[in-house]
Amino acid sequence: MLAAARAHWADHCAICHANDGSGDTPIGKNLYPRAPDMRGPDTQGLTDGELYAVIENGIRLTGMPAWGTGGEQDHETWQLVTLIRHLPKLSDDELREMEKLNPKSLEEWREELDEENFLKGGESSPETPTGQPHRHGTGDPR
Repeated sequence: MLAAARAHWADHCAICHANDGSGDTPIGKNLYPRAPDMRGPDTQGLTDGELYAVIENGIRLTGMPAWGTGGEQDHETWQLVTLIRHLPKLSDDELREMEKLNPKSLEEWREELDEENFLKGGESSPETPTGQPHRHGTGDPR
């Protein structure tokens, strides 16, 4: 259950809350109010039902959206509640596992593929064009 919750958290929640629950991410630090440290007493002091309600219903006038699906994915929300309780005790191995599950940008994927290809004795992939400037009404097909 915790493995499934860590995978969900890494893919959906960590962008704001960080894998470790600290809220120490570019988005989490720049929200107003800031994403809370999920390991701290303010969050850990909430009841399981209160945590469930926050995940399902969000918190108005903050960056925390409602993730509820009307009961269809109820078990996933309860798994996340269990994970939130576990955040203060996350191991280094669990954090490394979660890092592998975080969404990656196209550039990060390219770097990983290049590194893997290089280690196998190949060359890095050719550079792709970064894109052409967007033009309006010039008749230029680029």
